[in-house]
Amino acid sequence: MAKTPPPDPRVPRIASDLIAWFASSTKDYPWRKTRDPYAILVSEIMLQQTQIATVLDRGYFTRWLECFPDFASLATAPEEAVLKAWEGLGYYRRARNLQKLAQQIVADHHGVMPADPDVIRSLPGIGPYTAGAISSFAFNLPEPIVDGNVARVVSRVWNDPTPIDSTEGTRLLWERATNLVRASENPSAFNSALMELGQTVCRPGNPDCDACPIQAHCRAETPEALPVRKPRPKLTAVTERVIFVRNPTGVLLERETGNRRTGLWKLPALPESSPDSLPPVLLKMTYGITRYRVTLWVHEDTPDSTPNWPKTHQVIPHAQLDEVAMPSPYRKALKKLLQHSEFRLE
Repeated sequence: MAKTPPPDPRVPRIASDLIAWFASSTKDYPWRKTRDPYAILVSEIMLQQTQIATVLDRGYFTRWLECFPDFASLATAPEEAVLKAWEGLGYYRRARNLQKLAQQIVADHHGVMPADPDVIRSLPGIGPYTAGAISSFAFNLPEPIVDGNVARVVSRVWNDPTPIDSTEGTRLLWERATNLVRASENPSAFNSALMELGQTVCRPGNPDCDACPIQAHCRAETPEALPVRKPRPKLTAVTERVIFVRNPTGVLLERETGNRRTGLWKLPALPESSPDSLPPVLLKMTYGITRYRVTLWVHEDTPDSTPNWPKTHQVIPHAQLDEVAMPSPYRKALKKLLQHSEFRLE
């Protein structure tokens, strides 16, 4: 039987030094000014796969709380309104899952987030990171968090080349993050400090080690080489062809039915045709989504097929185009098409 390694004597000092540094270096984020678990949950879901600057500078967090200030208001909101408020953040499943979670909290917990970490972890759509964030930031409980910033800091402090996206690497990260937060006197401040350190000092590729408050405890020999990840799969090229149909009433849009963007509106898919008979191209754009690099081709309308659009297609009046929920790539394409003088109606 393997022996349990002795406690790392650096852990208590790392915890205390980080909290002391954070007291004078904290960023003024709105979710750090509240203990409301709902607001904290919204911020954490928004910040998944989205940069802080995007969430703040474009007002997503503030607008969301104005539209849906608590679990009860989100639980009863029309899905169209939820998707519209989320528009531009991408990964729309996050918005749907957030609403489903609100509905369960209203149904099972009277609209109040439970303060028990085990119960929080059992809620739908709540993973280990989000559970730790709510537990520590809302209730100041000694629960760990591990995101990209935390993984980078911990890997460097322990000078550990174990790939952080491997089973063993993940286990070590959570074990060390747990030991650190439990050694702190203020779990909320400590977890915020750990993330802040990764964002501002222990940066990827170019860490500012001279400014690091825990430099004396760090074992990294070549910090810029850490953390280590498993090789990433190559991006897959995808071609997407849609059409632009406009009349004096409005613009024809298609409501999506796939798993990723169900309920959102887009430019209609081009009916299948042979490569040598494709309609003229009006616009070409590229965008990325997860493992894919998509080339979006917008073609002219095919008049002969226009009267036979399926039920998923609808002409949206010009005055309502800004109100419907639409993925960012299609919104950008539509704006370009409508702004171009060639496509304006007299």
